[in-house]
Amino acid sequence: MTRLILSRLAQIAVMTVILSLCAFLLIGLMPGDPIEMAIAGDPRLTSEDAARLRALHGLDQPLMARYLAWAGAVLEGNFGHSRLFAQPVAQLLWPALLSSLELLALAIGIAILVGVGLGALAAARPRLAPFVQGVALVAQATPSFWLGILLIILFAVQLGWLPAGGADSGWRFLVLPVATLAFANLAAYARHSTTALRAALEDPHIRTARAKGASEARVLARHALPNAAVPLLTIAALDAGAMVSGALITETVFARPGMGKLIYDAVMGSDFNLALLALLLVAVVTMLATLAADLAQRWLDPRIA
Repeated sequence: MTRLILSRLAQIAVMTVILSLCAFLLIGLMPGDPIEMAIAGDPRLTSEDAARLRALHGLDQPLMARYLAWAGAVLEGNFGHSRLFAQPVAQLLWPALLSSLELLALAIGIAILVGVGLGALAAARPRLAPFVQGVALVAQATPSFWLGILLIILFAVQLGWLPAGGADSGWRFLVLPVATLAFANLAAYARHSTTALRAALEDPHIRTARAKGASEARVLARHALPNAAVPLLTIAALDAGAMVSGALITETVFARPGMGKLIYDAVMGSDFNLALLALLLVAVVTMLATLAADLAQRWLDPRIA
């Protein structure tokens, strides 16, 4: 297991370097640079001022030399400053990541609990399968922004039970965005758990457990669910990366400053350094989540090893 972890961590490090190089080169090849934007915003800047600013920021160097200088600074813990927010990048990244991870953990946890519960219901009671399929279809087809607005109108405006949005501390500010994300993602868990549990319930050891007098609930929880959990872990790992960077709509509707909103603002504001580091951070989180899912799969099913 230790060898596997070290090998995967080495792969993550190599992939991070490759991703950073590709992203840096693509950004460097894009038309325009921050100095040209500064000139467009302040016509008083002369060509001499532009040349001096390019030399000051290293923009007059070859692209690979700029990448090596940037990578060396990052390895030393110097992430630079955000041109858009006029703050150190580290002071922007970590709060946004923690906010997104808080939202992510709760939303995925609830989506798994509800989705697997519906899947177990459909697998154990085939007559209820159409109902479960209908709930999954509605969850998959409902736009997140529309559901979020409806929840705000009902629980914040009409009933006044919960705040409409914001990032203040307290569980009340998490209920509506977590519910929106969880409902949008439970469809995959419901469908996959239904299929996996049906296949698991046909295994010979399930018939043996039933022959020994085990109740249906015990058969599902102790014998079928561990086997069905293996593919669900892969979905959860993929959801982790997608939701850390892709919860933009939910974060915008509920005014939460997470990674999705930060990446969107950085790209639209041409803050290339912030956008690059935020994208790399999301990639690393995704790869670490995949590693954690692989380790959990080997723990649940030693045959995978």
